[in-house]
Amino acid sequence: MDQFWMFLGSYWWLVFPLMGVAGGAARGWERAAKARHRRRLEIIAAKQGTLPAQVATASEPRPITRPSPLPTQLEKAFAQHDAVTSRWLEYELDVAKIIDYPSISDGRQPLTAAFLRAKKVADGLRPPSAEAKVTADQVAEYRTAVTDYEVAFDLAEREARRQKDAAFSDPERKRLAKAKQLLTVAVDEAATPAERQLAYRRVREEIDGLLAVSDEAIVILEKKVALELPPGQ
Repeated sequence: MDQFWMFLGSYWWLVFPLMGVAGGAARGWERAAKARHRRRLEIIAAKQGTLPAQVATASEPRPITRPSPLPTQLEKAFAQHDAVTSRWLEYELDVAKIIDYPSISDGRQPLTAAFLRAKKVADGLRPPSAEAKVTADQVAEYRTAVTDYEVAFDLAEREARRQKDAAFSDPERKRLAKAKQLLTVAVDEAATPAERQLAYRRVREEIDGLLAVSDEAIVILEKKVALELPPGQ
């Protein structure tokens, strides 16, 4: 042990080079450790850069783009939506059908009111086109609303056909029956314009206060009443 201290006393100046070598080795080890750590971080980042994309592909809603099946789903929902609306307009725009099935246009009837609410929801959720940038969740919500709309109309239509004029009193039912007869004359092309106009005015008088007739239905009826026979017939 004494010889070791004598050695250090004679060669004390070697301490500084040795410290430099040790420091260099330590810095080398540190750089290597940092490089290994950086490499691990790069591997982790690479993995994380792949996995979230896969998860997003499976779980996040994606905008509709062709050739995705979603535009086809929208087109089918549009067709279903339009079919229900067309069925409703057959009543809403035809005064004769309103006379036959008055509750289908009467928002005071519970099933008709429910149908009109379902229609409003479906109309509000309808995308502007099949190529619209909407999510799969939005498409599903719209399709559900269209189905609710169809079911609600089926119920309202069935009830209107079952009920007919049962909600009216005897005098009111007689007025409706009279209006139906006069309506036949009002749209009869074999009748004279004066006869059609007179019958039309009396139809309006009979149904006034009894039925909820839309302005559009009146306009269509007036066009039918004003229609004259083609030349030569």
